[in-house]
Amino acid sequence: MRSESKTVAASELGISLGTINTHLIRIRAKYADLGRPVSDKIGLLIRALQDELVSLSEL
Repeated sequence: MRSESKTVAASELGISLGTINTHLIRIRAKYADLGRPVSDKIGLLIRALQDELVSLSEL
């Protein structure tokens, strides 16, 4: 999913903005629990690349 906007992502996925925000909160909490805190979108992208959850070709 390529989107700069949580609102657009929610619409394209057919879920609420609240659901998007809840997922982001939980993802950040999991990384923090692992000692790898993330505070912004770029940090989340970097973690996803490091953990091979996404590849550069998917972006």
